Amino acid sequence: MNVFEAVLSSWKMIARNKMRSFLTMLGIIIGVTAVIVVMSVGTSAQNLILNEVKSMGSNMVSIIPGKAEENGPPSSVFGVVITTLKYEDGEALLESNYPSIVALSSYVKGNDRVVWEDRKADINFVGTGSSYIDVEEAEVEQGRFFTKEEEEAQARVAVLGSKIAEDLFGDRNPLGEKIKIKKSNFTIIGVMKEKGGGLTQNQDQEIMVPVKTAQSILLGIDYVSMIRFRVDNAENIDKAIGYAEDFLRDRHNIDDPKDDDFTIRSVQEALDALGTITTAIRFFLVAVSAISLIVGGFGIMNIMLATVEERINEIGLRKAVGAKNFHIMLQFLVETAAITFISGIIGIVLGVLISAMIASVAGFMGYEWDLIISFPSIIVASFVSIFVGFVFGLAPARKASRLNPIEALRYE
Repeated sequence: MNVFEAVLSSWKMIARNKMRSFLTMLGIIIGVTAVIVVMSVGTSAQNLILNEVKSMGSNMVSIIPGKAEENGPPSSVFGVVITTLKYEDGEALLESNYPSIVALSSYVKGNDRVVWEDRKADINFVGTGSSYIDVEEAEVEQGRFFTKEEEEAQARVAVLGSKIAEDLFGDRNPLGEKIKIKKSNFTIIGVMKEKGGGLTQNQDQEIMVPVKTAQSILLGIDYVSMIRFRVDNAENIDKAIGYAEDFLRDRHNIDDPKDDDFTIRSVQEALDALGTITTAIRFFLVAVSAISLIVGGFGIMNIMLATVEERINEIGLRKAVGAKNFHIMLQFLVETAAITFISGIIGIVLGVLISAMIASVAGFMGYEWDLIISFPSIIVASFVSIFVGFVFGLAPARKASRLNPIEALRYE
């Protein structure tokens, strides 16, 4: 029997036992589908995160409280409260008039319920400086942003994100209206221009208030969670970071950089770190999902062993008319490879369809989600499915090829 005859015979066997063939394929179908979906969703999510960080601009620098390792984030990123970074640190850095720093703002964040008349909404509020629109390159659509004087005076004024303004006021002009946050009244002085949702934050669903107001009235704290500043040119980022590090060490009386109680990172550094982390997570998830291929392989091996038992008389007859061990082994290996190949094709189609559905849902939810199906992942999935078939089909094929023809013909 040549390979062509083995392939024809394998197709006949698959068609003869449709239900059993489908159940044999199921494990491989699920495994290949999982690999395709995880690779697609992982790559798309990675692009979404990196594009969101890129949208801040290549000349953005962030100062975060807490010391971080060279390639890792500080503890404050994981929710640990660190109080070493103060509003005065940012103000002093700005007043030092370093030529490359063109805008700077401090930030604190919180969440609570906002009330206007009989309407309520759970919101995130951001305490920030009057330079927020310059640092973030944001735009005010209605009214104005708060001033430096209002920031220093702890004025109870607020600027709404476009979605919050729509949810609370509908088509009504919110300017001049009063809302209540944590039992304190705030006067609305502006509405931000729609910016679109992001994965980590959505300016459209936030309320901006002066940072000192948020500290004293809403949160009762004397520290900030972050300071951001924008550099005039990306080429000056490293020098600006070096200057800021020396400046803060001097303010915090730190002699050894190992004792830093802050971390300064540029957007590019954040991109590099995020790229490394998300790539590692993506490949870890692919490895986990690939385990289902191995499980499917064991299922194929068990089914093929049962098939050998059912076809002992057939094997004996083939050997009696001249088939050698190699021919019998080839027959079963080709059958297993055919089953896994078909499983791989079905898994690829399902994986692409599910990935497209996820992309559609993400797009409907407002995320800039790209559908990414890499051609190499399809090729890899196809070859892996065939490889699994050969590996797990080897034991049944070998058992079939070693049957004694006389005993096989007598088997009942």
